[in-house]
Amino acid sequence: MPRVKSLSSPFSYFITTPKQLFIVALWGSILCVLVSVTSVNATVPDEAILNEVTPSETVASIASTLHWQNIEKKGENQPVYFHAWGGDAQINAYIQWVAKQVKTQYQIDLQHVKLSDTSEAVSRVLAEKSANNNTQGNVDLVWINGANFSTMAEHSLLLKGWADQLPNFKLTDPENNPAVTLDFGVPTLGMESPWGQASLTFYYDQLATSTPPQNLGELLTWTKQHPGRFGYPKPPAFLGLSFLKYALVVLHQDSLTVLKDKNVDKQSGDSYQDPLYAAATSENIDEVLQPLWAFLDELHPNLWRKGKHFMQTGVEMRRLVDDTELSLAFTFSGPEIPAAVKRYDLPQSIRSYAMADGSLSNTHFVGIPYNASHTAAAQLVANFLLSPEAQAYKQQAEVWGDKTVLIASTLTASQQNLFKTQTPHPSALAFNSITRTLSEPHPSWVEAITQGWKKRYGVTP
Repeated sequence: MPRVKSLSSPFSYFITTPKQLFIVALWGSILCVLVSVTSVNATVPDEAILNEVTPSETVASIASTLHWQNIEKKGENQPVYFHAWGGDAQINAYIQWVAKQVKTQYQIDLQHVKLSDTSEAVSRVLAEKSANNNTQGNVDLVWINGANFSTMAEHSLLLKGWADQLPNFKLTDPENNPAVTLDFGVPTLGMESPWGQASLTFYYDQLATSTPPQNLGELLTWTKQHPGRFGYPKPPAFLGLSFLKYALVVLHQDSLTVLKDKNVDKQSGDSYQDPLYAAATSENIDEVLQPLWAFLDELHPNLWRKGKHFMQTGVEMRRLVDDTELSLAFTFSGPEIPAAVKRYDLPQSIRSYAMADGSLSNTHFVGIPYNASHTAAAQLVANFLLSPEAQAYKQQAEVWGDKTVLIASTLTASQQNLFKTQTPHPSALAFNSITRTLSEPHPSWVEAITQGWKKRYGVTP
């Protein structure tokens, strides 16, 4: 290959191959990237990276590596205030385990700010924005999904474009896995990172009932035959709303044909958008929710305390099962049940199952507020939460039992081995029990359901 001498540069005579020409161009691009995306404290590229440059490598991939090195440097030795629901001892213990891991790896001081409801963190960030506190927010990381994510995104309260840049995000196979890029049907746009999956799972005491209901219709019949043995938490408690959404989705499917026939002429052409998966409007709320209210009117007299009083949380509901006041209950984390049995928080006679008419399912995420004080450190924590080690540990029944968001085909053999378990506990949900999943309605329906429920059934706890 002849020497390249056509370059008008003093360095022309040192460039003898196309590869060297490529490296010169690459270095120019890298310098531009460093100037544009890093601060004066930017991390210097590792020598190993530079020595291994080949023509097949792209500027984007190297810039991504340099960017993450810079995040690691900025995030070390920083605190992270993680605002997350604190109503479950298992979850709290897992977050403490995470705190120990990030302390060891990055000297990050992870503080779990326990919330009774995620809306508390949303309100705090919104108040800070109203007070023009745009750089020194008190919330660094927040556990969110659904309506809370929709609210924060709508009011521009979340940092954008960071989640899909996490090194471990690729392990979720985002190109083929919309569950990690959509939250209740709303695009996440890199504003939140997934860290777990859950589905509505029912459980019962087989000493109290041998034939639990298999669908919503059977549930109504069962409660009439076993009055006072079933109940649900008072909205807006997460599990209470989850049960109402499950009932609404099932009932809505039965009435969808009628709604479509009634409203199709109002749409353009012959298309019809299912109102449950679009923003609720004042024109359709009453029509869509009417089947739910009719069902609850018939169900409530058969509930715990005759539907005059409601439990406050899923933990309280589980305690009522342990005290034998309830024979049937539900959770949004199936593996939580065998873990509770092993801890003697539930009797050995408990068994789990999925409703045949479908299981409400969703992914939960972590987000970083737009004004967080420690954004780099928060990204390091979010990336660790997506690591195979953290995901496998979290999935263990005795730890939390929260299903991983990682896709097995993206993992190495040794990483896949982390997820292998022993023989399932008798109380655990049988493998492949969930034969049909139900998608969450549009987030706007949460408020519509909550307000409608309070108007009709609002009672003291």
